[in-house]
Amino acid sequence: MRITLYEHEAILREHRAEWNELLTDSAANQIFLTSEWQSAWWEAYHPGRLCVLVVRDDAGRWMGIAPWFIDTSPEGRRTVRTVGCVDVTDYLDIVARRGHEAPTFEALARWVAEHTDAFDEIMLCNIPESSLALQAMPQAAEAQGLASTVRLQEVCPIVRLPETFAKYVSSLDKKNRHELRRKLRRAADEVGWYIVGPEHDLDEELARFMALMAASSGQKAAFLNDAQNRRFFELMVPLMAERGWLQLAFLTVHGERAAAYLNFVYDQRVLVYNSGLAPSAFGHLSPGIVLLGRLIEYAIEQGFHTFDFLRGDEPYKYDMGGQDTGVYQLMITAPGSKLEPEKVMGASGPPYPP
Repeated sequence: MRITLYEHEAILREHRAEWNELLTDSAANQIFLTSEWQSAWWEAYHPGRLCVLVVRDDAGRWMGIAPWFIDTSPEGRRTVRTVGCVDVTDYLDIVARRGHEAPTFEALARWVAEHTDAFDEIMLCNIPESSLALQAMPQAAEAQGLASTVRLQEVCPIVRLPETFAKYVSSLDKKNRHELRRKLRRAADEVGWYIVGPEHDLDEELARFMALMAASSGQKAAFLNDAQNRRFFELMVPLMAERGWLQLAFLTVHGERAAAYLNFVYDQRVLVYNSGLAPSAFGHLSPGIVLLGRLIEYAIEQGFHTFDFLRGDEPYKYDMGGQDTGVYQLMITAPGSKLEPEKVMGASGPPYPP
């Protein structure tokens, strides 16, 4: 195994085929680790010095990626983070080809141990509980004389989808089952819904979504007023649409848009990324919950296996059947370091029940 360090952002775009081929042949296969997502995030935020490590075998085949950057604080502390960390990205990891994880993690740990003069700490966020790196990287680091700490960062409620929508509704507890049926029945004669497709103007639909997103809460309005956040959406959404990964859906009441979800469909999973709502005009119809119910029904019809609410423990996620999975923070330091794990909470999903 040999490692090449890339410090120019071209690595995030110009090797898209090799990057994504490796990702899909790994246990870390998440939309947030695709070349498309990583390049859009970096172009929007570029928060430090890029430090992407690519692991290759002797034949030159890509075997692993550590998509990192170095963030230097005003006090001069140099922290290695994952591209995408932390707030607008939900799952991050170290990518290793299936069947070659152990030598890949060992090679990365050796590289880190040989370059401790370049950083003060490694702080990797948003690692899902299923991550092989989360299990193996601490041991590989400690074998090189490095210290490691793993801690729970946040939860991601998910729904494992059954074969039919009726089975899904029946799986909810009595109160939530009754409420969902009641809301769907009450709205049936007044609402319609659609998923944005090739027949729509994506720029117009994205503008409509962001207007609803800003209207739904002051927190979301402030988020979109930040030029970098808005730029990220404008870069990321067309890339996701181009690859067929975007699910932008609207619920209408007598033709007027009342609620919206910006989701992703990737690897047979629906990822609920953000939402918009006109709360005052149509609140009596619970448009957010109605649209969510229709999207779960649609996901089941399409044969998807997971409906993932992503980070955050908002009550509506559990009302809709979400079950917690964990995301973790992995910290690696050189011997003798007294640095403590950071508080890196944050969520990209809807901060309030729709």
